[in-house]
Amino acid sequence: MGRRQGREAALKTLFQVELGGAQPEFALNATCEQEAIASADVAFARDLVTGVLERLPELDELLRRCSHEWSVERMAVLDRLILRLACYEILFCSDIPVAVSINEAVELAKKYSTPEAGRFINGVLSAVARGQLAEDGRL
Repeated sequence: MGRRQGREAALKTLFQVELGGAQPEFALNATCEQEAIASADVAFARDLVTGVLERLPELDELLRRCSHEWSVERMAVLDRLILRLACYEILFCSDIPVAVSINEAVELAKKYSTPEAGRFINGVLSAVARGQLAEDGRL
């Protein structure tokens, strides 16, 4: 399973924060307790939630640039949250291969969003990855 449970817990937490105004730490603890998440995955989820919330303007600006026809505000809530999580991973989690971050985001979209969301997420994140690899001089 790897870090998938941590990603799912982070997504559920960010959803509660975004729509319900929940306190991130409280929402994360409740989600992880309810789902019986392993402690390593809880730590990963906490890092994701904290990182996404701390870098929200930067992540949203990146999404604006890479999702040509979509404003971030117009995106479906779950799609926007999944994209933020994956962008954070791509930019700041150097121990996770970019392809893994994209694939995991697509899987989250298939599970929690609409049937078309996987393609949309893949397209936006591919643009993010191309831009990041070019910036890092790896493309």
